[in-house]
Amino acid sequence: MKLPVTSNRELGQHFLVDENILRVAGRLAELGPGDVVLEVGAGLGVLTVYLAERVRLVHAVEIDRGLEPHLRERLTAHDNVELVLGDALILPLATLDPPPNKLVANLPYQIATPLVAESLDGLPAIDLWCVMVQREVADRFFAVPGTKSYGAVSVLLQLTAERTGFHPVARTVFRPPPNVDSALVAFRRTRAWGPEFEHVKEVVQGAFAHRRKTLMNSLELARGGRSDAETAVAKLGLPANVRAEALAPGQFLELADLLP
Repeated sequence: MKLPVTSNRELGQHFLVDENILRVAGRLAELGPGDVVLEVGAGLGVLTVYLAERVRLVHAVEIDRGLEPHLRERLTAHDNVELVLGDALILPLATLDPPPNKLVANLPYQIATPLVAESLDGLPAIDLWCVMVQREVADRFFAVPGTKSYGAVSVLLQLTAERTGFHPVARTVFRPPPNVDSALVAFRRTRAWGPEFEHVKEVVQGAFAHRRKTLMNSLELARGGRSDAETAVAKLGLPANVRAEALAPGQFLELADLLP
């Protein structure tokens, strides 16, 4: 299939071109006529059009302004799409009106993890995510403690949501085909965060900042206050040499409560 535009390697563009995968995404996203959807990385508009035909409104974000003419032409028949041009990691997505209740996207690989992490509290109206990401990232989202994939984003995501769907995606659904495997992963919000999220996130990220070190050493290097870390670890009944990857997500909440 010949693309109507040239992909931008610097932006890591791999355009979704196989419409068969859209039905899987639609099912995992549980699309309904009242939904307001945020799509990041509109690309050629294949997913955008699919969403627009099934939901109330689509906020479609695209960083590549060179795609604007193609997208606007493709979306001419859909007046329920708001095209937003810019970097999703910088744009004030929290001000979108009406606020999106779902994030459904073929996420650019390089922004997938930070975007999802920031959306957990930064986009509080979102109650369901269905994102196409690198398979390694999808595995990391819901990795279990004690595994290599388990890390800060695993903890923050599992404290916020539960996984509701997973579907491996062939490389052939993209043009150009990526050199890595992908997956669709869906998850539903189970926790509404308040201002405490920033403290929890700081503790979790500090705990994993130096994976080869013990939890206490990593926290000391990232946040300072070794005595506070020692006291918190002891109160949790954990050994002094415990590492961050040994703690379950819920234990990080307890840890955050014990740290200033």
